[in-house]
Amino acid sequence: MSTDTDPRLGLNRAVESHPAHVVEAADDQDVVAAVRLAAEEKRAVGVLATGHGPSVAADGAVLVNTRRMAGVRVDAARATAWIEAGARWRDVLAHTAPHGLAPLNGSSPNVGAVGYLVGGGAGLLGRRFGFAADHVRRLRLVTADGRLREVTADADPDLFWAVRGGKDNFGLVVGMEVDLFPVSRLYGGGLYFPGEATAEVLHAYADWVRQVPEAMASSVLLARNPDLPDVPEPLRGRFVTHLRIAYSGDPADGERLVRPLRGLRPAALLDTVRDLPYADVGTIHHEPTSAPYVAHDRNLLLGELTAGTVDTVVALAGPDSGASFVTELRHFGGAYARPPKVPNCVGGRDAAFSLFTGAVPEPDTLRRRDDLLARLRPWSTGGINLNFAGVEDTGPDRVRAAYTPADFDRLRTVKARHDPDNMFRINFNIPPKGDDR
Repeated sequence: MSTDTDPRLGLNRAVESHPAHVVEAADDQDVVAAVRLAAEEKRAVGVLATGHGPSVAADGAVLVNTRRMAGVRVDAARATAWIEAGARWRDVLAHTAPHGLAPLNGSSPNVGAVGYLVGGGAGLLGRRFGFAADHVRRLRLVTADGRLREVTADADPDLFWAVRGGKDNFGLVVGMEVDLFPVSRLYGGGLYFPGEATAEVLHAYADWVRQVPEAMASSVLLARNPDLPDVPEPLRGRFVTHLRIAYSGDPADGERLVRPLRGLRPAALLDTVRDLPYADVGTIHHEPTSAPYVAHDRNLLLGELTAGTVDTVVALAGPDSGASFVTELRHFGGAYARPPKVPNCVGGRDAAFSLFTGAVPEPDTLRRRDDLLARLRPWSTGGINLNFAGVEDTGPDRVRAAYTPADFDRLRTVKARHDPDNMFRINFNIPPKGDDR
């Protein structure tokens, strides 16, 4: 059954929920009614928009599916957008692009915008402008008492701080107002190198990123492509090192910055880096977004990318490793490292890179993946990014790793104030202070 016809299912089927009730919310009041129903029946509450980042099953819970709440309103004069709970980034881009404005969206336009925002949000403009959560102006939230609240830095500073980065631990967000930025085009795309170039490309990339400006976002994906007709012929059935570029400055500067990478040998099998409208941002990472899949996602944050880091990644995730999982290195730093004007709880600001892995749940695959993550610990900050986390990351130690110790303690205090019974626990859960189960 497709994700469009079964409201229990998300795109990533690593979790399949069997809730007591499913509420296909069409507006704010439907969400209020769902939370009140859960309180009356003493059930947990879960939320599902697209289901890209599953955590725990909503078994016996009230599951709120927000996909019908897909409205977007743009105020071009104020450079803001109001985004409803179920809107995907493709919906937002369709409204912002005609004004020459860009949100701080993720790499896939098919991902739900609000879920991405409450998780922090590290996208293709982040090194220049910061985490997406840093630019949330206000939000509308249904809390555990069934109240619909307007939450701002002035009206409710603790809750505003906690929701921006705390995922859905403090209530169900029904809408958010976010900043937009005057970015209408990118110099971006992919350089797809053959597997035998992996070591050279990654070492060159580690040197290259030390010199690029904050307007340059980039990442590298290591993956073996399936031998299928919808895969471009030069890449079909091959292990490929896919270097992704997104430069939001002048295209001529972008071309100059990318030139050393184009000069690597062996040459790229395919080069799609070009000047493109921001509305086409999803073509850069070119991620599959429609067919359901099962993946156990994990990640760690790296404080540096040294020659030793690269050698470890190549040995354990490169073309000769036998690894059957995908591995991505994504460049952080820049504005990610700076505190926002209005503080929030988003962690990982000390990271220079994230390393993400996506694996099918087969014992040998998971063992190899875990070996890679363990061998990378010398370069790790000790942190993780919850938007890149998966079903194996729901334990308290893993969730705690997404925040600074002081922030995690404060989050638990805010949770105790607004959700003392931990109704909102179908997630990467932050337990209320005093609840140490």
